[in-house]
Amino acid sequence: MPSTIWSGAISFGLVTIPCRVSSASEDHSIHFHQVHLKDMARVRTRKVCEIDGKALGQEEIGRGYQLTKEQVVPITDEELDGMPLPTAKAIEIVAFVPAESIDPVRISDSYYLSADGAVAAKPYVLLRRALERNSKVAVAKFAWHNRERLGLLSVRGDALVLHSMKWPDEVRDPAELVPDPVEVDEDEIRRALELMDSMTTDDISGYRDEYRDALEELVEAKVEGKEPPERGDEAGQKPAEVVDLMAALNASVEKAKKGRGEDEGGDATVHDMKPRKKTASKKAPAKKPAAKKKAATGKSKSA
Repeated sequence: MPSTIWSGAISFGLVTIPCRVSSASEDHSIHFHQVHLKDMARVRTRKVCEIDGKALGQEEIGRGYQLTKEQVVPITDEELDGMPLPTAKAIEIVAFVPAESIDPVRISDSYYLSADGAVAAKPYVLLRRALERNSKVAVAKFAWHNRERLGLLSVRGDALVLHSMKWPDEVRDPAELVPDPVEVDEDEIRRALELMDSMTTDDISGYRDEYRDALEELVEAKVEGKEPPERGDEAGQKPAEVVDLMAALNASVEKAKKGRGEDEGGDATVHDMKPRKKTASKKAPAKKPAAKKKAATGKSKSA
């Protein structure tokens, strides 16, 4: 049972649903400590005053707003607690919007909402079923750690999920990152779509964190006093420079199809690109005679 990180209520019009919030995800990353290599003792981070160099205890530390380089305005906990925060103990639903209208960049962490007590069960299920039958998601305001936030309520299985969101002014405009206009022909777009089709799947549950697996093997080997496992050269390889976009697309489609067991031994993608690309003819003289003969055989098959 995940631990509760916040408790309050969902406010849905005049309906109140007592709820508890728990994280919807877990961190399985391997974390390291900083240690003194001489004796493997932990290296701790101390909070030190930059004026007198004195290490400070938590009771000596407060908050301050940097107004200018020389002036800092102190802000106390009491002053923060006195700030008006109507959503301090409520997840207040303020609107419903089409799910497709939400920019994914704005979505941050996700949390499960559970009904807090028997009295909350019926309104909880009511809200869940209403969201299931609607193509919209609920936009809500809530406050954690003295900060008001924006969120989305959606359904996952039989549970309500709260997704925290960035405020509109917290998302940067990507316009300055867009490359200059370039020409992309229809054949390249068609090939890119074929690559997308060949890589399409309905299930991504089989993907694993291979880096974490390798780290676990390394740690286990070190604990047992063994040599770290050797890694293949492919781990350190860099992507090849893309000289011919169409050739790269063709090769990618071929690789994806072979990975799925499709188009065994077929040369369709190679045939499609040869009449229009000069890159292949430039590379041909560098190949061995045997490779030339094989290429010629491939051309006769496509005739």
